[in-house]
Amino acid sequence: MRVYRISQTKYSHDRKGSGIDGRWNSLGQYVIYTGGSLALSCLEKLVHSVGTSLYSGNFSVVIIEIPGNLPITEITTKQLIKLDANWHKVINYPITQQLGDNWLAKMETAVLKVPSAIIDLEYNYLLNPAHPDFDKIKFIDVNVFSFDPRLKA
Repeated sequence: MRVYRISQTKYSHDRKGSGIDGRWNSLGQYVIYTGGSLALSCLEKLVHSVGTSLYSGNFSVVIIEIPGNLPITEITTKQLIKLDANWHKVINYPITQQLGDNWLAKMETAVLKVPSAIIDLEYNYLLNPAHPDFDKIKFIDVNVFSFDPRLKA
């Protein structure tokens, strides 16, 4: 399965994550966020970035191959709704961060499949660089990526 990560080009070869807190991890927890499609990765970057930085930055897309036989842990929308129907709202980051931090701590899989908070029926894939199976995940290509100025001003 191919997944996609859009980042500043200077970070495109990073394989450990930034440790910055996000929807699925708290500060100091290292994880790499990817999207199940290039379009989803683009939209995720759009909603989490300031408009001007998208056009002044130097971006790349990293294409990553997750082997089909690699186990993947999944958190479903149904599970999240049971915890809080508004799990996708920023105010509820502590809920999803705890789930992601627990996944990282358990070290059961190198990949966590999570629902996108911006597009129903789409998924993001988190990669745990500290997991022994992470070396089986291949960063296969890096390409220049430009945001169309019509997407966000």
